Amino acid sequence: MFDNTCKFLAENFPDDFATWLLGKPVTLTTLSPQELSVEPIRTDSLILLQSEELILHIEFQTLTDEEIPFRMTDYRLRGYRRFPYKDMLQVVVYLKKVTGKKDLKLVKTNTFKLKNTTHRFQVIRLWEQPTSKFMTNPGLLPFAVLSDTSTKDSILQSVAAQIENITNPRTQNNIIASTAILAGLVLDEALI
Repeated sequence: MFDNTCKFLAENFPDDFATWLLGKPVTLTTLSPQELSVEPIRTDSLILLQSEELILHIEFQTLTDEEIPFRMTDYRLRGYRRFPYKDMLQVVVYLKKVTGKKDLKLVKTNTFKLKNTTHRFQVIRLWEQPTSKFMTNPGLLPFAVLSDTSTKDSILQSVAAQIENITNPRTQNNIIASTAILAGLVLDEALI
């Protein structure tokens, strides 16, 4: 459910994600995972957006997974095989704070290494991100409550106030639903 919500947001608000992850507005379109297929590709959390020069690959994770570094390398090689002239920015976004020693190590891992081969990607731990990054673009509002704040209930209220300013009813409803789903990772349902 969380993966699908994040995928929905990235596909419907690609400009907001480009501004956040690339640091500037870039027009992105959806790239089908099948365009990178050599064999079946796991698509539950794979989000691919592209411009003329770049592929933006985003993986949203609620749980840690030891296979992430290998998968990121695999997707990069598939992207290179299909689009050798395009750069690829790869980002793993962890949604929910982890506490165990093994999990803490995994959410900091941004490299895959084999003998003579090294691949790096970016890792974002939402609970370490400033809330302000998520408060100015509608497609990012649902992530604000997962950011670095000790007052998650107050942030949820601020997000609700921002959502009220969205004039398109369909967009407003989609952001409300996405916010409620993602807030469920850190807040009680009754509060949401």
